[in-house]
Amino acid sequence: MKQQELLLSAAEKVKKNQQNLSEDPNRLQFHLMPPVGLLNDPNGLIQFNGTYHVFYQWNPFETAHGSKFWGHYTSEDLVHWQEQPPALTPSEWYEKNGCYSGSAVESEGKLFLFYTGNVKNEQNERETYQCLAVSDDGIHFEKMGPVILLPKGYTAHFRDPKVWKDDGLWYMVLGAQTLNEEGCVVLYSSPDLKNWEYKGPIAGSGMNGLEDFGYMWECPDFFRLGNKDVLLVSPQGLEPKGHMYHNIFQSGYFIGNLKPETPVFSHGDFVELDRGFDFYAPQTFEDQQGRRIMYAWMGLTDEDEPFQPTIEHGWVHGLTLPRELKLKGDKLYQQPLPEMKKLRKAKTFDRQLTLEDENFSDLGLDGKVSELKVTFNGGNAEVVELTIRDHVKIRFNKSEQLFTLERESFQNGKLEKRSCTLSALENMHIFLDTSSVEIFLNGGQETFTARFFTHPENENLQLNIKGQAEMRVERWCLSLPE
Repeated sequence: MKQQELLLSAAEKVKKNQQNLSEDPNRLQFHLMPPVGLLNDPNGLIQFNGTYHVFYQWNPFETAHGSKFWGHYTSEDLVHWQEQPPALTPSEWYEKNGCYSGSAVESEGKLFLFYTGNVKNEQNERETYQCLAVSDDGIHFEKMGPVILLPKGYTAHFRDPKVWKDDGLWYMVLGAQTLNEEGCVVLYSSPDLKNWEYKGPIAGSGMNGLEDFGYMWECPDFFRLGNKDVLLVSPQGLEPKGHMYHNIFQSGYFIGNLKPETPVFSHGDFVELDRGFDFYAPQTFEDQQGRRIMYAWMGLTDEDEPFQPTIEHGWVHGLTLPRELKLKGDKLYQQPLPEMKKLRKAKTFDRQLTLEDENFSDLGLDGKVSELKVTFNGGNAEVVELTIRDHVKIRFNKSEQLFTLERESFQNGKLEKRSCTLSALENMHIFLDTSSVEIFLNGGQETFTARFFTHPENENLQLNIKGQAEMRVERWCLSLPE
């Protein structure tokens, strides 16, 4: 199908779904979500000519994974967003089964999109092409076709180009799978964004002390913070280990130092970025203030995906809030952007509390769409527990040095949990949307992200304390400002 036909079909699908979407009580209020169909990876994050651009993997025709478009939102302040026409549609031979994930850079006043063209040939075998599209205005793109073909030594699981510039030369990392079915990240370089030289793998399963570390590495991102290099990646095929790696796929990072001419990336251990249920394929960009900002897909392709109730209303999944990344030692901290304060409609609670062995359900913290900050400044509580709308429970156990997020499964209602080791709980910063929760602990030392679904009229928040705790509790109602 030609590009114009695809665009018209997608627009018609969006139009038909508007009433269905507006009637959904689980529709997200301050997170980016698809107007119809399925959303997954954030793509092409950039601030171009002063405007923020968020592209995303999008199937407008069904709430399932199929031939992907690049959906597109723009914003001047990271709070108010305008939906734009799809930037990329799978209209050409080299992308006919999907315009897969990629990135954006600016050069000589133009916006360059790099993405993976996915093709299934007549034998139903996968083909992969790394492609380029260029725009003068950031809205309308001219496709330039493939710029990188599959090199020897890799399967067709070779995708998700992330491009950046360093010392006058352009670089690209790609997620890959070797012929031995081991995941890795490979490096390319270019003087002009069109002619690319293969440099080799820089990290992967079987390299740098990593044994049997996944069969495919997706959605790599590479950037520098301070004097260290950071590689984000989403490895597939990790086995659970203690409290780690309990989702079907993981997302995390390595801290180290890259010598691109070698190419050698010396790095430390893999660290998960988010400890919750719904976080994958993160991507970052640097804005004009010099901040390293990250979005992620607030979802996963797992066995629970078809059971999400939003599917009845024609859509599924969303993106996380934008988070600023800061490096402290060899640890990435994630913090909500100051712009998110524009969402605050009214401060409904601000009290200093001293609580001991008590359950509180009448503090006035109830609400579906809110921001909650809890700062601990005394006491010796053994357990601090917050229950959100009777479907999500977060708990810190001091003696176990364990923080846990618990929710009901979409599929069968059984309780499931994710945990991480935490030596002390100093503060919690929670963003609660109609059907999502994002939790920032100790100034972003750890984060938990999850979707959940409960009765739309249930707004209960209950605080339970075992032992004594002194804390300041603040709550704001949130909504998009006019």
